[in-house]
Amino acid sequence: MTRRDEILDAAGLLFSRQGFHATSMRDLARAVNLQGGSLYAHIESKEELLFELVNRAADEFLSNARAIPTHLSPKEQLEHLIRGHLAVIVRELDNATVFFHEWKFLNPELQSRIKARRDDYESHFRRIIEAGVREGEFQVEDVRLATLFVLSALNWTYHWYRPGGKLTLESLSKHYCTLVFKTLGVC
Repeated sequence: MTRRDEILDAAGLLFSRQGFHATSMRDLARAVNLQGGSLYAHIESKEELLFELVNRAADEFLSNARAIPTHLSPKEQLEHLIRGHLAVIVRELDNATVFFHEWKFLNPELQSRIKARRDDYESHFRRIIEAGVREGEFQVEDVRLATLFVLSALNWTYHWYRPGGKLTLESLSKHYCTLVFKTLGVC
């Protein structure tokens, strides 16, 4: 692990627990056992760290979505999306927390770059739900609203999920799939 990776891991932990604005560069330097000035030999700014953390989480979500085989039925594709989404949150809880909660503190240009990636990710859900409606697998009146509902339910998981708790990733995924499919009118 490089020093920069250590700094990013520490930033992810601190930003997720304290928030971006409440985390000082001194806090970050202390967390990686560096002097404040030495930190700048590895990074340019706190915002650079925030963008990299948010962008990494976006990479994880998008790579999972893009890896889903398109020959599967819409229901099977959506199940893969749900499981992949939850796996990213469980595996990268601190970075997922930063992604969902702290991205809004990026400057407008960086925010727009993240919004474009978020929209790309959302389009995978919308495309699959649309296909499911077309093929009679899903029964929803408003595909966009259904897409936002599913993503909202999945995204909020970072707020309450705790590793080592009652729900394993497999159990969590199974419950979410059941709830989402009932919402989409799958019997």
